[in-house]
Formats: sequence, C-alpha cells, structure tokens
Amino acid sequence: MRLTSTVTVGLLATPFALAAPVTGPVTVTVTAQPTTVISEKVVYTVTVTASCLASTTHTTTPTSVSATTTSSALNTNPYPTSTLLGSDTQGLNDLAKATGKLYLGTAADIPGPELSDVGYMTYEYTEPQRGVFDYSGGDVILDVAEANGQLVRCHNLVWYNQLPYWLTSQTWDNATLISIMTNHITNLVSHWGTRCYCWDVVNEAFNDDGTYRADIWYNTIGPAYLPIAFAAAAAAAPPSVKLYYNDYNIENPGAKSTAAQHLIASIKAQGIRIDGAGLQSHFIIGETPSQASQMANMAAFAALGVEVAQTELDVRSPTLPPTVAQQQQQKVDFYSSVAACVLTEACVGTTLWDFDDTYSWIPSTFPGQGYGDPWFEPAGTDTLVKKIAYDGIVDALSGKPVTT
Repeated sequence: MRLTSTVTVGLLATPFALAAPVTGPVTVTVTAQPTTVISEKVVYTVTVTASCLASTTHTTTPTSVSATTTSSALNTNPYPTSTLLGSDTQGLNDLAKATGKLYLGTAADIPGPELSDVGYMTYEYTEPQRGVFDYSGGDVILDVAEANGQLVRCHNLVWYNQLPYWLTSQTWDNATLISIMTNHITNLVSHWGTRCYCWDVVNEAFNDDGTYRADIWYNTIGPAYLPIAFAAAAAAAPPSVKLYYNDYNIENPGAKSTAAQHLIASIKAQGIRIDGAGLQSHFIIGETPSQASQMANMAAFAALGVEVAQTELDVRSPTLPPTVAQQQQQKVDFYSSVAACVLTEACVGTTLWDFDDTYSWIPSTFPGQGYGDPWFEPAGTDTLVKKIAYDGIVDALSGKPVTT
C-alpha cells in the first residue's frame, strides 16, 4: 500500500519487525530486551517499519474500560466509550516461533531527531539522482537489526509509487528503462546482501480484476518487466535471500490472486528464481476472508513451490467509533487470519501493519475508518493498551478456539 520501506526485524533472539510508512517523524515504543520488546517510548528516528512482536511486559487486566479517548499522536480517530481490552500477557513472537514460524511482527515507525533526515529503501530515497545511490536510511535500520540479532524484510525494489522525479518526469525507451531498473535492483541487492532476510522485488503490479497496473514500468517495458526484475534480483542476491512478489487483495481466491499465481508460475517456467508470495492482508471487520478461504489460497501459492507470508496484516473498522460487536468481530478476524498462517506449513510468518493505531496508515488513506491494530494509546498517555484483538492472535498461535 502507501507505506514505504518494509523492514522486518527481530529484537535480539526475537524477531521484532519494521516496515516503513507515515510521513514525518513520530515516536514509537521499543526496547532491545527479549522479554520487553514493546514497553517504553523511543529511541530511533526514521520513517521505516519492522515486523515481529516478542514478549511484552505491558499487561491489562480489565475486560473493558469506559472512557472517551482518542489515540495520541498522529491518529485522531474516535475510540469507543467502551473499549474491550485484551488480558493475555504472552509474547506474540515467542508463540509464533513455538509453532515453527520464523516470526510474528509489526510495521512500526521508529523516529528520533538525530535521524530525522534518513530515508527509506524505496526508489526515491535510495536513488534520488540517476546512478547516485543513498543507502543511509536502510543502513541505519540494518545496523540496529544486526546489533540486536534481528531479521529484516527489505521493501521494495520495483513499485509504481514513491519514484524519484528524475525517473517520472521524462519519457524513456524500453531498453533504457530496463537498464535503469536492473541497475537499481543490482545496486540495492548487492549492497545489502544477506543483511536482508528477503526482498519484495516487485510490489503491487496488478489491478483488482487481475489485469496489469498501468504504470511507468508496464507502459514502457510491458509485462516482461516483472521477470526481468526477478532475474536481476536473483543474479545479485545471495542464495539465502528470499525474493518475493507482494500485493494486496490476493489473500483469498479471485482474479487478482489467480493473476499473481500465473505470474509466479510464468517466472518459474522461465527458469528465474522467485521464492515467495507476500499477502498484504489489509482487511475490514466483518469482511475478512474466512480461515478456510485464506488457507486454500495459501495452498494454491504453495503448490507453485514458493513460501508465503502475511506481510501487512490489519483489520480496520469501516465506521468509527467501532461498536462492541465490531470489536468482538475484529478479534475473530485476526484469529482467522493468523490461524490460517499457523496451519499452513508454507506460511513463514505474519507482519502486523502495524501494532499501534497511533501510527496507522489507515485514517489518512480511508477517512472515517481505523482502529485496525491490536494496540492503542489512550489520549494523553504513553501507555500501550491491548485490545481483545490481541487475545484473538494469541488464541490462534496457541491452537485454541476463538472466543468472544
């Protein structure tokens, strides 16, 4: 979606996850302790995000709270007067790894004044001028990740969005644009090497009806830009670095999911490496695909010989504030989604987009909607409070039936 540099990380022995996103610096709660990953505010600066929640020392005991609140910081959407709170204290990443998954994480903004000028991993930040590369933003995130033993999902190499002006302000012929694209891919993948667990090589190439999105890449090069991009990434990437196609609305059977599967099959048929399908999983309360539907869809991708990951999971309320019934349904929807990954061997992990409504991308993109994450911060506080959606995730990771 709109968010930019997806970085998936893990704190110390516990993958935490970063992914990149809102505009402007904001603070976020992170600590580099394996049992207290999300607890106090701050430290780093930069608009990027990550993916994986480990244990947390924050606990909530009431089942509901009465208060008219709004999320602090960026998100000013109204919160319900009765917010159903989560009561489970188990760490999500720990539980995910116990099921055999690599991580369960979150997209999280990690800003701070000393790094406010650092960019992301997307095109406009990494190649601001043709042939001139700036790796500083990604290096900051990767340095932090390495210092804490974290995994990193690197996002992304080719996208229709967040392109530099020098690239979009003129017309290119086919051969020149291919050269520009492959040079960009080669430089980024070579520079960061095995510091990335994986790359989203191409992001959001299809329309919802399964046709190709009209953008600078498709309009100039045609559909061949996708296998060309993966071939360039494969040539530059160490064998251990996974190469993904990432998109939204490909989480359940349909025209767009079928198009993505055909793409993967076609790339493989050409002898080009592609290792994974990133299912963004931006859902709406009450409209989330069933667990069975998501599992069947994951199985269809896995049958092509690739792994899958839920890369940007959130479940937003279509109206604000959400009703008690909507909050209960949100718990069920998070459960269904996470359980689908847990019960699918090819699904390696889940990234929440993101952990706290304060930093969510939803309100600015879907005005009047929100409340899509497992935590929120009551107005005027720096306290992370778990919603009952958190308990739904814990139930899914623990193999328990969901309750409301």
